[in-house]
Amino acid sequence: MKKIFSLVAIALSACAFSQVIFGDATGTASNKQSVLVDFAAGQNKGIIVPYVRTVPLGAGLAEGTIILDASDQTNAKVKFYNGVISAGSPEGWVDLSNGHGANINGVMTAQPVLVEDAGAKVIIGGNSSAADGVLVLESNTKAMILPMIQDTNDILSPAPGMMVYINKTGSKRLAVYNGEGWTYWKP
Repeated sequence: MKKIFSLVAIALSACAFSQVIFGDATGTASNKQSVLVDFAAGQNKGIIVPYVRTVPLGAGLAEGTIILDASDQTNAKVKFYNGVISAGSPEGWVDLSNGHGANINGVMTAQPVLVEDAGAKVIIGGNSSAADGVLVLESNTKAMILPMIQDTNDILSPAPGMMVYINKTGSKRLAVYNGEGWTYWKP
């Protein structure tokens, strides 16, 4: 009986405190207490955000959603949903490509056109989530550490929708690639 309780306790604690590290067993964070997702150091790779042909709108959207808006395949942009309606952002989406669209027609011809199950998602940090998305990070106290690189020139063939964090002295910033060029965001 003690063994059963011990196994259940271990399984529950693994679910409650689990995290995912892509690329190795170490990741880049020295303190893993507030990390849900991490990536191996020195890989010169990024994370690709979902391509969408129709920009989602409405009450089901979660703040923090990031997409590659491919509704106009000749003017694709990486966008972030912050939920703040303004003259520059009438639907709450912020253009991370800073107005620079990319022609991704060639990339989109290889993408399937079927409609996926809207409820399908991978949730890290919880058993369920009200948020819709491909990858949902469900935690109020933990976050994802973006893949870190020294320079975007180190990524030989970036894909549209790629995101990385430049971790270089004097140049620490978010970088997003829309298919034709990088845009940099400094905190």
